[in-house]
Amino acid sequence: MKKQSPNETGWRGSSEVWLQAASEILVESGVENVKIATLAKRLSLSRTSFYWFFNDREALLTALMQRWKEKNTGNIIRQSEAYADSLAEATLNIFDCWLDNGLFDDRFEFAIRSWSLQSNDILAEVHSADQLRLDALAAMFKRYGFNDVEADVHARTIYLVQIGYISMQTQESLEVRMQRIPEYVKTFTGEYPELHELARFHFRHGYSGP
Repeated sequence: MKKQSPNETGWRGSSEVWLQAASEILVESGVENVKIATLAKRLSLSRTSFYWFFNDREALLTALMQRWKEKNTGNIIRQSEAYADSLAEATLNIFDCWLDNGLFDDRFEFAIRSWSLQSNDILAEVHSADQLRLDALAAMFKRYGFNDVEADVHARTIYLVQIGYISMQTQESLEVRMQRIPEYVKTFTGEYPELHELARFHFRHGYSGP
């Protein structure tokens, strides 16, 4: 028996299916290629199916931005507020974002920032997200006794280094990154993480190196 295509069965996808496809295309080839026809072809769905979930392309792009905010910005804020025994461990909680794509998608981040070079509206959204993230990191340092200026500088040091990693598309093996983590923590906070704090961090990321 011939297998029916999604179009033949009447399946139209879902808002999440269309949004995920849009996210993938944004990352792969930029916002200019996030088009309804391109999405429909990728999903083997009709173009009209798209309109069951989004009014137009602009609504889809708005949803893409919202997804980025909720995931990348939202998780940095949540990690900055997570329980920690020390400032060093609080910083390791932030580093979870840089190592766990489920918390923070660096390719998505790069794609959004590339898009912002073409749109002042998107650039404003990126600047707003940057400030929310910096405020969250500064608040973390203030909880450990840093004054406003100190907290701001330490927050910027952590954040701008990571944005540099993303912008330069720096690639490191997990082993190399883990070897550097204690020194990064010392540089950013003035203290090394305790062995048990590092052990918890390593466990979260499936690392069992030397």
